[in-house]
Amino acid sequence: MKYYPKTQNADIILALRGGVLLKDKHFVKKLFGLAIPVAFQQFMLYLVAASDAVLLGSLSQNSMAAVALAGQVQFVFGLFIGGISTGANIFASQYWGKGDKKTIVDVLNLVLGISIPVSLTFTLLAIFLPEEIMSILTSDSILIAKGSEYLFSVSLSYLFYGISQMYLSIMRNSGKAVKASIIGSACVVLNIGLSVIFIYGLMGIPKLGIKGAAYAMLIAKAIEMLWAYFDSLSVGSIKANLTGIFKPIKILQKKFWKYTSPVIANNVVWGLGFSMGSVIMGHMGADAVAASSIVSITRNLVLCFCMGLGAISGIMIGNELGAGNIQKAKLYGDRLAKFAVISGFLSGMLLLIISPVIINFSNLSPQAEFYLKWMFVITAVLMYAKAFNITTVSGIFSAGGDNKFSLICDTVTLWGIVVPLGFLSAFVFKWPVLVVYFIVIMDEFIKSPVVYNHYKKYKWLKNLTQ
Repeated sequence: MKYYPKTQNADIILALRGGVLLKDKHFVKKLFGLAIPVAFQQFMLYLVAASDAVLLGSLSQNSMAAVALAGQVQFVFGLFIGGISTGANIFASQYWGKGDKKTIVDVLNLVLGISIPVSLTFTLLAIFLPEEIMSILTSDSILIAKGSEYLFSVSLSYLFYGISQMYLSIMRNSGKAVKASIIGSACVVLNIGLSVIFIYGLMGIPKLGIKGAAYAMLIAKAIEMLWAYFDSLSVGSIKANLTGIFKPIKILQKKFWKYTSPVIANNVVWGLGFSMGSVIMGHMGADAVAASSIVSITRNLVLCFCMGLGAISGIMIGNELGAGNIQKAKLYGDRLAKFAVISGFLSGMLLLIISPVIINFSNLSPQAEFYLKWMFVITAVLMYAKAFNITTVSGIFSAGGDNKFSLICDTVTLWGIVVPLGFLSAFVFKWPVLVVYFIVIMDEFIKSPVVYNHYKKYKWLKNLTQ
């Protein structure tokens, strides 16, 4: 019992000895009260990518594939922003559990001061070097041209996104998770509606194609940023100030970087490794790119509850750790980990059930359809591992600042095994597309036993507010 101080709460002790997963009404209410709105927002967010794939796919397979590849820039950018917002989640959830609202304001100031320069950097790269970026992702000249057009048009949205995510992260961890989900989801609906209008040229708007998808994203992210900012000005909300952005609290800044820098490094290591998979598939032909893009989009839609579960795991565990309820945090962690595995298996089954419908509605070549069918099967089998790793690594471990393990695990798994084997299988051994695809997505399967072993050591049970 090294990590667990004595508690007078007999219910928790009883639950630790033999409680069942969903009999604690307070736990269930908190779980689904947070998970459903966050999962719905995740679903709506990925629905943008899905709708763009459908809309652009109806124009041409190359348009869909080009935007999917260009989206890797947004993906890499999201790794940095995700790392920063994870840091915001860690400290905001624990200080909210402690009841220290003033420090949460300091956290918001700090993360805005970091995210704005990062967002500007990606915006400028997309404006001035779009063709060079696309040339890294593919050797197909048509995809390079179309993808460059999209990157240039969407570039300013990176700045808006970087700012809005900091506000929304603080909202989710300070008692306004539902409001944050409403803002994010409403802007997704706006994005999809504008995409239809701009891509096809409706309501008197010229037919813009790829540019239309980019402009829709740009407008939606601008409105999301403004909405989140003005909500922060309301009574009782966490509001940033310019002085705090440019002059962060030194002690908090030092603590923030201690626990957040491994998250950012891990995101970059994992994300670049994941992107290498897209690069590998991108050089295996437009059919492989189109099929893997559709699978990725569909998988993310199906996994939305698991992703929401990972996000709210961090909130629930962080609240209890910040309040000093170490035993209760452990109990919640055990329950959430079990629930993640169950959700992963169910998500895999759902993916298999809906895959025939997706295949029938996809405007693909016969070869791409063949790839798509079997990529769905491969992905579904590995879903349980993905769901478990999301909840434990991104949610539970991060809540207690236990992030160095993830960095080491992903570095070894991706860069020591998956990426080298992926390149060898594609470019040296010339193995079939489906074999290469399995190799580039098998990292979650490889690391899940290691993650479970680390989870059972309970090193993540830390109160960072002390």
